[in-house]
Amino acid sequence: MEVIKPTLFDFHGVSMSNYFVKNWDEVQNFKARPDDILIATYPKTGTTWVCYMLDLLYFGQTCPERQTSTPLDDRVPFLEIAKPNLPTGKELADRLPTTPRLIKTHLPLQFVPKSFWEQNVRIVNVLRNAKDTAVSYYHFCRMNKGMPDPGDWSTFLQNFMEGKVVYGSWHDHVNGWWEKKETYPKIHPMFYEDLIQDTGREIDKLCSFLGLSRSDEEKKRVMEAVQFDNMKKNEMANPKTPAMDFKISPFMRKGKVGDWKNHFSVAQSEQFDEDYKKKMTDVTLQFRTEI
Repeated sequence: MEVIKPTLFDFHGVSMSNYFVKNWDEVQNFKARPDDILIATYPKTGTTWVCYMLDLLYFGQTCPERQTSTPLDDRVPFLEIAKPNLPTGKELADRLPTTPRLIKTHLPLQFVPKSFWEQNVRIVNVLRNAKDTAVSYYHFCRMNKGMPDPGDWSTFLQNFMEGKVVYGSWHDHVNGWWEKKETYPKIHPMFYEDLIQDTGREIDKLCSFLGLSRSDEEKKRVMEAVQFDNMKKNEMANPKTPAMDFKISPFMRKGKVGDWKNHFSVAQSEQFDEDYKKKMTDVTLQFRTEI
């Protein structure tokens, strides 16, 4: 049966598709708890990586059976998703038996349910340079029938720059979360490039933020499990859904910094850089496009 890809539409000033807003009132009324941990990211910036890392740090030792029996998407629900004939992300989050509850979202700052702020929830914000994000997002939209048709690379890149992709402008999303940490200290930024360069160091920082005391042996075990090649082979960490066509592209594709050079022409890179300078004016927020 042919699957009709969803269309993009403006939702309160942000480009979205129906799968992420049709459960809107329930999501907005979600009851967060003070010990919840929210993983907040723009799509394709290392969400699954950090979700798995957090799940292992909290439950890898105490509930090892989860690692082989329960898909990561059930252990760390995607708050706003609502697919036909499946439990919504909000329902899965409400049912979580764990303490803390690990919950992920791609929502821009202004769409986050107010209870997360009222409960003073800790938030891990994962960030990735815009060029690699655009490339990864393009391939994801190609293989995922639940995402709007990306067109060719040139078309998608232009739309990405204009914020005409699901979840809207990367620039607005990243800027919003970055600014929020000035007034909300319980946000821990993690850069994809730093994670690639020194995973162990970033795990140490994450544990410090969360107040977790883990032995060197435990942290080493986590670090080994979250290596890209090991995660790629881990069936529980990869989504199992007919909506994704793995013949077009794997869900976990390369996991590298700098793959954008294989996609951007010189002209595209220059145009992107000019646009970037206009939209990213906070000098405290610096990304690396190679390491």
